[in-house]
Amino acid sequence: MLFQPLLAFRPSRLDLIFACKTFVAAMLALFISFELNLVNPMWSIGTVLIIASPYSGMVSSKCVYRLLGTIAGALVAVLLMPYLLNTPWIFTLVLALWVGFALYVSLLDRTPRSYVFMLAGYSTVLIIFNAIASIETYSIFDIALARVLEISVGVISSAVVSASFFPVHLGAVIRQRVNKALNDLENVFENLLNGEETPERYAQILSVMTRDTADIHTLTVHLTYEKGELKGMTKPLQEMLHQMSLVVANLVALSQRIRQLQQMQQESIALELQQIKQRVLLLIKQEQPLREDDLQQYPSGFDTDFDALMAAVTPEQQVVVAALKMDIRHFMANIMAVKLIWQCIQQGNKEIPASITTLTTDYPSLHRDYGVAVRGGVSATLITLIVTAAWILSGWKAGYMMAQMGVITACILTALDNPVPVLRIFIVWSLISAGLGFIYAFGIFPYVTDFWQLALVLCPLILIAVSMMANPILMPVGMVLGINTMMGLNLHNRYSIDTVAYLDSSIAMILGVITSLIVIDLVRAMSPDTSASRILALHYRALRQAIYLAYGTDFKVHLRSMLDRVGIMNSKAVQAPTLKIAIQNALIESSAIVDLVRLQELMLQLPEGDPLKQQLNLLQQNLDEYFRTHENHLGQAASFNPALQQQMDVLQTQANEIQDLHFRQRLLISLNNIRASIGHVHTTGQTASHE
Repeated sequence: MLFQPLLAFRPSRLDLIFACKTFVAAMLALFISFELNLVNPMWSIGTVLIIASPYSGMVSSKCVYRLLGTIAGALVAVLLMPYLLNTPWIFTLVLALWVGFALYVSLLDRTPRSYVFMLAGYSTVLIIFNAIASIETYSIFDIALARVLEISVGVISSAVVSASFFPVHLGAVIRQRVNKALNDLENVFENLLNGEETPERYAQILSVMTRDTADIHTLTVHLTYEKGELKGMTKPLQEMLHQMSLVVANLVALSQRIRQLQQMQQESIALELQQIKQRVLLLIKQEQPLREDDLQQYPSGFDTDFDALMAAVTPEQQVVVAALKMDIRHFMANIMAVKLIWQCIQQGNKEIPASITTLTTDYPSLHRDYGVAVRGGVSATLITLIVTAAWILSGWKAGYMMAQMGVITACILTALDNPVPVLRIFIVWSLISAGLGFIYAFGIFPYVTDFWQLALVLCPLILIAVSMMANPILMPVGMVLGINTMMGLNLHNRYSIDTVAYLDSSIAMILGVITSLIVIDLVRAMSPDTSASRILALHYRALRQAIYLAYGTDFKVHLRSMLDRVGIMNSKAVQAPTLKIAIQNALIESSAIVDLVRLQELMLQLPEGDPLKQQLNLLQQNLDEYFRTHENHLGQAASFNPALQQQMDVLQTQANEIQDLHFRQRLLISLNNIRASIGHVHTTGQTASHE
């Protein structure tokens, strides 16, 4: 298992620096715990390994969240245990429900704050089970206080070492990724108008960008906890990323218009497109500082260039050109807004310019997967019930270790689509770590008499384990190797270990993981294809909702949430080719919801009883049914059915007879975009006057 990555493992210089810093923090935490004679020093060193990260801001935020979660878990433990200890089955049920509820809330919060809720759940169990196991020696308050102190020692040691020695700040990383994203957006626009690759290829590129934007959004939360550049700019950065999602939608729509022009074999307009491209690039790449007035400006000669472009195409193809003009205008306005916010951020200004409509909300603009949260909570509840019941019924002294490990693994891996493969790795390397711990406990520690000797013999293990944690593929191996070995050794000031007790504890820990694996496999695990399909169904539900929205902030927030779902789907290792195509189509469909909204606006301008309004209402009903069908039956063909296409044809015929040129053009553009980007069908035969 992971044989080839292990053979190819070569830690970089930065990985070794990270490992050395973690080792220093771990030894500092362990030394302080020994000096204070704390109950379980292993929790201090385990904390250092659990929250280890190359970035100082990420370490600091994890420190805060871990401490808050531990305090919350300790309070719940102290409140529950005195009243329920004598009713073990009721106690077990209450604990299981608490762990499940805490994990449910944690899975709904897609920010690093979720760590607080998850930790509050399983910390309660750890404290109570340790208190029961040592009930003749310590009270629940002693164990809870010791847990908080030991976690405090671990987090303080980690934070101090991470911030003091060769600190690596997230601000520089985020700055680099944002600049790259802006350059990529400009390059996609330039290459689209050059016609260097197919529009479908650009849709794939932009799909990846939606995923990367979601990653940057999460990283920005940690900026509050570090002293580097961009400190305190979490909210402005997240707003900028919301605005950037609109630019992505503009470029996707633009790629569809280019595709239509290519299908029309309009090579003769290449010169006009190049002229437009140069004017737009000159505007968006200007080096002088931006002002709010610049958001409403367009390049000089922009309208003239499009007049020439209109004259170069047939009357039946002018709608596509008019739609292209509108998409480019939206692209310019939105990317200039992003650049203005980014300029303010780099100047240390947290205020969003007044001319930009903010999209940041309390949370609704990001996707929440209630189904996964429920299944995760249920699986954690069942695992807690099973492992605790097994401990009670067996009377096994080491059974509390099985219960603890079952609850921990039920929580820490549930965010994955399918935690089972990682849990299998966990089991295999837990066996290896048990063997390694046995060598340390009975072959090395008998000769260790001073702390410096202990640090020396633990150094190779921690350096290797933490270096692996810096490698995404080997991270599970490094976590198990480092944390499980340290926890299994159960280091104390006056160290003594019993062979039978050690083997009992090792077996109990592995049985806890096995129990967790079985329950998660039955209740929680799902393939990436299944997970993506569930989110795709929500995408079509969101399309249905968009039919009846009005243009404004609510619409933009709705679009942001749809693009966030696309980003999540693109993070899944989907296997089915049809599902991959459906995910790519979801991005294209999301870019066209503005046209669904425009239909609603046009309807409101028509008097009651107007035949055109009746036809538009009928189209909305047909689209609603079309999206509902896709929501319930994802295997349906992506293109419109004949009845819906016929309805579009009727409306197009009526639209061509409208006297109001502006109304006619906007209706024809929306029909064209809906047909091409949502119905995935190609059409010509449209006419329009230009703006």
